[in-house]
Amino acid sequence: MGPVELFSLAASTSLLAGWRLYLVTLVTGLAMHFGWIALPANLHMLDVLANPWVIGAAAVGTFAEFFADKIQFVDSAWDAIHSFIRPLGGALLSLAIVDSSNTTLQVVSFLLGGGAALLAHTGKAGARAMVNASPEPYSNIAVSAGEDVVTTGLMALAIANPVLAAIVAVFIVLGTGWLVYKARRFMKRVLGSINTLGQPRMKDVTPPS
Repeated sequence: MGPVELFSLAASTSLLAGWRLYLVTLVTGLAMHFGWIALPANLHMLDVLANPWVIGAAAVGTFAEFFADKIQFVDSAWDAIHSFIRPLGGALLSLAIVDSSNTTLQVVSFLLGGGAALLAHTGKAGARAMVNASPEPYSNIAVSAGEDVVTTGLMALAIANPVLAAIVAVFIVLGTGWLVYKARRFMKRVLGSINTLGQPRMKDVTPPS
């Protein structure tokens, strides 16, 4: 696996970790533990993900996130708690994928991986803020289930075909940037509405005769 493939895999994994860190860790760990995938020697540092304790912890996290992410407003609280955890997890996964003998590449991979995970996490949290504005709970459940399916599928693609995963990663970055932009405009409108409602209305005063 060449530098381009390794970079593509690191980028895709980091971005997906910004959505579903526990699911990404669980899928990778199970695939390695049961031999579903044969990772190249470059990725020997990922062997720790096949540890039963790591798999168990990732499974508990995936189970909790599966339900928390589908409950209106609870998902936003969950995202807030993971604002630091997901970027750090994405950075560590990216760090583990690159060549351990190249210190410069590891530092760059750590920084970019954390940034990619943070970008994906910010877009996800922003999108959920817009979805939570809807009073019915079904749209939130549908969006969360879609994220589960997309994350699992893209994770499998990232391992099987890193080059194609690089293309997908670019679209994820662009889509996430768009979500961040839309979420920012949405929050401005909401805050503007709140400020408008909070201002006292001027009543017509009849001047004394």
